[in-house]
Amino acid sequence: MQDGQLLSTIEILTQLVAFDTTSRNSNLKLIHWVADYLAGHGITGRLTYDTTGTKANLHAVIGPAVEGGLALSGHVDTVPVDGQRWSSDPFTLRQAEGRAYARGAADMKGFVASMLAAVPDIRAMPLLRPLHLFISYDEEVDCDGARVLVRELEADGLRPALCIVGEPSLMKPIIAHKGRLSVRVTVRGHAGHSSQPGQGVNAIHAAAEAIAHIAAEQRRFASSGRREAGFEPEHSTIHVGLVAGGSILNIIPDRASFDMEWRTIPGDDAFAELDALKAHVAAHIEPWMHAVDPESGFTFEPMDELPPLALDPHHELVALVKQAGGANQEGKVSYGTEAGIYQNAGIVSIVCGPGDIAQAHRPDEWVALSQLEACDAFIRRIATRLTRT
Repeated sequence: MQDGQLLSTIEILTQLVAFDTTSRNSNLKLIHWVADYLAGHGITGRLTYDTTGTKANLHAVIGPAVEGGLALSGHVDTVPVDGQRWSSDPFTLRQAEGRAYARGAADMKGFVASMLAAVPDIRAMPLLRPLHLFISYDEEVDCDGARVLVRELEADGLRPALCIVGEPSLMKPIIAHKGRLSVRVTVRGHAGHSSQPGQGVNAIHAAAEAIAHIAAEQRRFASSGRREAGFEPEHSTIHVGLVAGGSILNIIPDRASFDMEWRTIPGDDAFAELDALKAHVAAHIEPWMHAVDPESGFTFEPMDELPPLALDPHHELVALVKQAGGANQEGKVSYGTEAGIYQNAGIVSIVCGPGDIAQAHRPDEWVALSQLEACDAFIRRIATRLTRT
């Protein structure tokens, strides 16, 4: 890449989607491309790696290297295309009817491309406060990249005051999203012949009792759980998505497992709900299991925790994003983002980015070119705010 090369958002997006950064893959080729692009404009990006060394975050600062300022944040990992029927190569950008099609075009390489295209203009601004660029890995898995990035910020003392996470929101400011806690539940039973059920502990039966309780909890959330207007649904939810167990029909299964999750509105505590589930299992299911085999029982393994986001609608960041994007109102969403992690690290955060979440993760994922153009203008307006005291 030539030093100082000027590339449009769509030209950069074409490059970014060509890298297959499905979460199971390394993202280093993309990250190194971005680092070279920034270096061509005189900006040094710092890389922080996962434990395998095959994935990295990139953090760059434009303007004075001091605490404060504002961050633009985007992840570059994507969900798989396996089993999906695409009309064209998902890793080759295709433009048609005012849309750009490719895996990651909406979620969320479009925002990252817009960030990078704005770099030459932002670099020329007399910034009084820094503009940070966050590019992270593994958002689609467990958001570990954002957690690593936060630890780096704390160590360096270069934490921004504000952050805009560019997840697809049709450029509408999102001030709140639900949290998520996923848990793997493993049930240890005691094997035996199915003709003598009293001599074994049926792990599938035990798991089924727990799942029936979880289903009842979901009905309780829906009928009498706390409400917060703006979410759909307005209450927290609980869900079992995967179940496994058993080997053949005439053996009492000694093993079963299921994966479950809570999606909680701000103010509800998923870990408290997990403790309540553990207490129910200990009081109502494990006693009959232990009567046959004291070694039988349940194990609960949290796999992924994403905190909720809750931003005061009167905060200055909300007004700033509304003004820069021309939005009249803010919203709330039920999906999670890295914004909750940044918020918990003391960085006031909001979600606002191009595209529609309904187009993400699906075959022929797309983002409207008009949305990218709106994002281009939005980012430059945001950056100009950093030239003022």
